[in-house]
Amino acid sequence: MKPKNFDLNNPDWKKEIPIPVFDEKPEYLELYDLAWKLAHDHIYDIPGMPQNPYMDEAFLITDMWIWDTCFMMFFCKYAPNVFPGIETLNNFYKPLHDHYQLPKVTVHNPPDWTDYKDGDTVQVRIHIPDNPPLFSWAEYSYALMTGDREHLKELLLEHKYLQRHFAFLENMTEPGWVKDYTRAPMCLVKKENGYLWEGGRSGMDNTPRGRVGAKAEKERPNHPEMLWVDAIAQQGFSALFISKIAALLGENAIAARWQMMYEAFKKKVNELYWDEEDGIYYDIHEKTLEKMKCLTPASFWPMLSMMPSKEQAERMASLLRDPEKLGGMVPWTTVARDDADFEPVTGCYWRGAVWLPTAYMGTKSLENYGMFDLANDCARKVVDHMYNTYKQYEPHTIWECYSPTLPTPAAHNGTRVRPDFCGWSALGPISLFIENMIGITGANAFENTLTWHLPPVVKGAIGIRNYSFGDVVTDVVYKDGVINTVSNAPYTLIFNDKPYAVPAGESTITPV
Repeated sequence: MKPKNFDLNNPDWKKEIPIPVFDEKPEYLELYDLAWKLAHDHIYDIPGMPQNPYMDEAFLITDMWIWDTCFMMFFCKYAPNVFPGIETLNNFYKPLHDHYQLPKVTVHNPPDWTDYKDGDTVQVRIHIPDNPPLFSWAEYSYALMTGDREHLKELLLEHKYLQRHFAFLENMTEPGWVKDYTRAPMCLVKKENGYLWEGGRSGMDNTPRGRVGAKAEKERPNHPEMLWVDAIAQQGFSALFISKIAALLGENAIAARWQMMYEAFKKKVNELYWDEEDGIYYDIHEKTLEKMKCLTPASFWPMLSMMPSKEQAERMASLLRDPEKLGGMVPWTTVARDDADFEPVTGCYWRGAVWLPTAYMGTKSLENYGMFDLANDCARKVVDHMYNTYKQYEPHTIWECYSPTLPTPAAHNGTRVRPDFCGWSALGPISLFIENMIGITGANAFENTLTWHLPPVVKGAIGIRNYSFGDVVTDVVYKDGVINTVSNAPYTLIFNDKPYAVPAGESTITPV
């Protein structure tokens, strides 16, 4: 691993960023560079934070969001020595589980809902403690890039933050838990067959899920007896990745115990939440176990968690190919296009807008089942939509979420969403671009491998330069049937599922 330098004034930070090669549409690099710049602008320095400097979500300096920050790890991992990505998770672990007192900050231009006045000095808070618990996924994926085994040992074996957070949520049998360092009282409640929850806590603020009837009558329906499919899938997902981290460390007994827990979640999700008629998972009613049908990307959390069979996954993927469901000109709309609550022009926040976290999550779920061409198609459409919005709409920037039909940012109740949102919207121009449009789906620093699934259509040169994982820094570029590599150290390139040895120095590979 390279030495870390999180100094906000480091003039050389851009030298650590991977450089995509994409002859088909080199203008995408303009959006890529902007995403990194905006993300770097949101590295904040607040004395007294457990991790300082840290990655901010690009929203509000007084509050921190768990799921925003976890998703941000999936682009920070490409420059972990200059972006304090995984380190930022300590700003949640330590207050929630070690009673760390968060510092105070002076607020400027606060939103009305905070009740703060300009110039107030207030405590930093965790906005929603029962936000989607994505810590173990983020930690595992980040570690595959860095190879930082010592961090994983400290995390899993010494502090046990991942296990403690899992137990923290499992032990919630009543709503309302709140502390001075949290803002929103918890709504997650463990039940026999899943979890009660709430739209804002799930991250999908005004989702129509939980409505009674074909169309939602309230801004947040939040049916009091609905068990949320994403909540149970995410807890199973946490168990799965705790098991994976333990396996990386050779802690086989721990890995087996958490794998067994995951299997129990998987069994229950498939028994109770799968709808055979529609070929998708839905929320269910706590008392009757009836499906509460409202198709959103939340239905794909079980797929990201490797819960469906291959046959089930194929049925789910068909909804991305259907222009009346979650497909169309821009996929991963936050409610199906034929839903009564779908808002085609503004997206109305979580009622049709395209959000990068759910688009990224869903695209990774396709990868889990080897659907690389469909993942490529989804990523291209999303990033192309972001690029067209960037070029055609002023101000020319990256937005919190996007209209599902027009090259414009989304809106919520007549108010345009937030600009410069990198933040998790960098997942499109950085992560989807590298992983799905170029096809470099990931590295494994522990096994010294880099995996590349070439897109179905290639025009000109394609690849990446200055790509770092573990102790390796490499260029890998494909053109006219030949791969040219430059590397500081040897590694194995897995190209279209076949391994090729890459030596230190320059080399040429002709894949078969």
